Parts: sequence; C-alpha cells; structure tokens
Amino acid sequence: MAKPNNRRVLSSDAKRGRPRAPLASVLVVLSIIIACGVFLGVRYLWNRTPEEEIVEPEQTIDNQIVKIPEITPQSEPPVSIDVTPQPKTPAVKVKGVFIDAWTVAIEDRMTSFIELCETSEINAIVIDVKDDSGYITFAVDNESISAACSNAIPNIKHLISRFKEHGIYTIARLVCFKDPLWCGINPGLAIQNTRGAAWKDANGISWLDPYNPGAWEYIATVAQEAALAGFDEIQLDYVRFPADGNLSEINYGKAESEETKSEAICEFLDYIRSELSDTSAWVAADVFGIIAVADGDFEGIGQDMDAMMQNVDYICPMIYPSHFANKRGNGVGQIINDILFEIPDLEPYKVVYNILQLVKDRLPEDGNYAVVRPYLQAFTASYLGDGYYQTYTAQEVLEQIQAVYDSGFDEWILWNHSGDYSIYENVGSLMSS
Repeated sequence: MAKPNNRRVLSSDAKRGRPRAPLASVLVVLSIIIACGVFLGVRYLWNRTPEEEIVEPEQTIDNQIVKIPEITPQSEPPVSIDVTPQPKTPAVKVKGVFIDAWTVAIEDRMTSFIELCETSEINAIVIDVKDDSGYITFAVDNESISAACSNAIPNIKHLISRFKEHGIYTIARLVCFKDPLWCGINPGLAIQNTRGAAWKDANGISWLDPYNPGAWEYIATVAQEAALAGFDEIQLDYVRFPADGNLSEINYGKAESEETKSEAICEFLDYIRSELSDTSAWVAADVFGIIAVADGDFEGIGQDMDAMMQNVDYICPMIYPSHFANKRGNGVGQIINDILFEIPDLEPYKVVYNILQLVKDRLPEDGNYAVVRPYLQAFTASYLGDGYYQTYTAQEVLEQIQAVYDSGFDEWILWNHSGDYSIYENVGSLMSS
C-alpha cells in the first residue's frame, strides 16, 4: 500500500508553535486509517483456516430449530464401558409400534400402550434413544457423551421395567450418522465439504462421517448405554451415507478410495455388534425398502441388503408404499417384482407383498442371515398430492400386515412419526375382534 503524502505534524513542531495540519488533511488521515482496518479485517476472514470456522449455534430440522450447545469441541474419544457379559434376551416374534420418547414418557400414555399390547397382537415398542436431531433422550452417567443428553425420558429404567413387567419387548431406535448435534459439539467427526467445513444436506443438517472411527466410537458408546439401561434390542437407523443435498461437495478424503461405502457400513455394523456382544441386547438395522429391488449398493449410500444381513441380528426394510416412485414423480411409477405400480400408495398390500417376495428370493440357502422384520406404513402421505395418496386407516395397515404373513414372514413394526397414535389403537381393536 502506498504511503500517504499528508504532511505529518510532529509533537516537537507543535511545541515550537508551528501550525497544525488543516482539517482536510486530518480527515484524509482518518479515512486512510479506517480503510486499512477494513482491509486487514477482510484479509483475515478470507485467509481464515477451517479450524477457525465458527460452529453455528443452531440448525433447522423439519422446520424446527435445533439448538446446538456452545461446548468446546472434544479432543478425546468417548469413554468406553466395561460390561459384564450377559446372556441374550430371549428372541420374540415382534409385532411392534414406534412411539416417540416425549410421548411414551407420559405416564398415562405409557399405560395406554401397555393396555394396547395386552389386548392385541402388538407385543413390542420402539423408542428413540438418539433421535433425528442427535439428542440422546435419557440421562447417562458417562460424562464423555452427556453433553448430547436431553430429558425426554426422565427415568429410563423405570420406563423399561414397566414394559417388561407386562412382557413387552423393548427396542431402542438409535439414529446413527444423521447428527447435527454431535457434529456441532465435535466438528472433526462431521462429513467435510471441499472447503474444509462441515457439509450439510438439503435440509441444512450435518452428518457424522461413516468413514470416521471416532464417529463409530461415539455411536457404540450410546448403544452400550441403551443396552445397559435394559433395552432388549438396539435398532440402528440412518445407518448409511447421506442421499440428498449437494453430494458433489463432499470430501471423504483418501478413505473413499480405499473402501467402498458398502464395505464401510458393513464394517461399522460388525463393530457395533462386537461392542454389544457382552450385553443382552440384539442388534438390528433399518434400511431403505428400495434396496430390495436391485442388487448391490443401488442407492450409493452404503446399503447392500445381501451384505448387511450378515452383520446384524435383524434387518428392517422400510416398505412404505408412499416412498416408492409414482408416475407423477418420474412419469412411469415403480417396477417391483416385474410389476409396474403407477401409484404405489394406493396398493399397500401388493407393494409390501412383492417387495418381500424379492427379499425372500435372495435369502441365503444356508440360513445364515438376519431375521427380516419390515417397517410398515401407518401414516397418510398427503404431501404426494391429490390422486397419488390415500388416507391410511387401520384397514390399509392390516392389509400390509397380511402381506407380511402371506409372504412367509411373521414380524413387523408400524411407523407413525406424526404423533397421531390413534391408528395403532384402531389396528389393535381390529386385531382383538
């Protein structure tokens, strides 16, 4: 930067009575000082290293703001837990429903679900222990992960004991890699973009890197806490790489060239299963229903059904008719088992039956594979638009359950995330009649 030509007025000059610089000269000097300050500030921001990135205090999830605690990023991995070996919980043929943690913790609602199980085929409950926003829904003594805990379930052991008193099988749903909360607390574990900052999906959510062993350790620690709390099964959801957003901006580093996504996911599942081997809990994985339609990692997210079935005790394809392509979306619809479904949401029985036929046909002959337990649709997908969805009542749900039985399988879970659980009660009523 060129030096200013302004005449400097030295203190010695002033003391000898010489005139000071005129006002215009002073203003010029001040302007130059301000300009230099702005230049240096911009230069600092431009050259800031990735480590100096400011972690956003909040992220938006499903139109709700999730606050990210202002916590110093961790440098140490979560503390592992010493577990005394326990025999596995006796396996049951699960007929389950999903209940969000906030609802099930209400005593009256807990009692109503117990009554539902006592009066119908339903014998299992799925509860969030780590939800879609990354919060662990119950308190833990392990300080290395306690920063992610909420108070959704004030007394987890009391909750589980109540269900077990009535012979109800308890499943802990643990959202794995979709986790804006822990990414905010420990940004080094997040998927990175090509600029060296945390990558975000189409909804502005950060994900833990499935290639990162540190992310595995954290998830395993949460799973162990859930198992020690008494859950019969740990069910891993979002056990995959992200599927939407600007995927071309992701930088997995050299890990992606050394290992496929499918290999990474299978190794992760094997690791979690090993970490839980001394507990009484079984291990399950939720997967996209669409992966039953094609071989290999069809979606490019690390989910290969044939491979994953070797690494867990239960595999749960999410066979929601509304989630398959319809002709409004792609002009054709979805081909399943050589049958074209132009509007899959209108044919719940046929969609579930034909997906499960594909699953059945690919099961290994040696019997060495996970138990198949599909998730079924117990919600209305009105977002598909008029003519492309139908209102799901107990009847549509029962059609899907019948399709499971007709396909030769005998376990299922109903999914409804909207908070309207009357459909469960209606299904239960029809089962008991």
